[in-house]
Amino acid sequence: MLDKTITQKKDSFQVLSGNGLKAIAVISMVIDHTAVVFLENNILKSASSPNLMMWWRADWVMRYIGRLAFPIFCYLIVEGFLHTRDIKRYAKRLFFFALLSELPFDLAIFGTWFYPGRQNVFFTLLLGLLAMAGIQRCQEEKRDWEQILVVGACCGCAGLIKSDYDVFGVFFIVLLYSSRSRVVLQTLAGAIALMWEVTAPLAFVPIRMYNGTRGRHSWKWFFYVCYPAHLALLTFLAFLLERGGVL
Repeated sequence: MLDKTITQKKDSFQVLSGNGLKAIAVISMVIDHTAVVFLENNILKSASSPNLMMWWRADWVMRYIGRLAFPIFCYLIVEGFLHTRDIKRYAKRLFFFALLSELPFDLAIFGTWFYPGRQNVFFTLLLGLLAMAGIQRCQEEKRDWEQILVVGACCGCAGLIKSDYDVFGVFFIVLLYSSRSRVVLQTLAGAIALMWEVTAPLAFVPIRMYNGTRGRHSWKWFFYVCYPAHLALLTFLAFLLERGGVL
């Protein structure tokens, strides 16, 4: 979700473009959701499934791989905010895909057309973007104390609508934004904040390999569409396999 190429001094290990970083996040996310749709929502629900322990281990591994996705997407939202030319358009795009993704999200993760108890991650990213915009506006107008109110309001909205990662998700985006100019601090603070998900701090390995460039080709829309598309595809495949008696 990086909207503009930036130029910065690169270290030798900074070999990932924005596209490369997004690709890692997307692959991690797809592995995570594959485990949810096929294993947790189907195979592991049957106590009589053969090789049940093997499937539990597979689910464990896939879900831990999936923990890398959210921190990377949060980092990319911060980068996108810092370099976008139109914050309002950026916010509208996130809101559009949040609405577009809700149905496939509910079907894939909860197996129902409508599940009010949890909303997809685009809502969290949108609220994080609004929090950063609010902080920036308060700083420009010398109203520093109001930053707390802005962040609190966005976190509160995330908790109210129960978006994915809800209050923590918005807080984490703000944390990355606030520490953006201090790489070591951002890495340490971010890793500590993520310690409740064992493998999530490892997301800072590819994040620190990011070189600040967009990449050779613009794949922006592909990465937006990928979220609802892969959820819809996983749901459809699970339906076919269930009808065929495989699941």
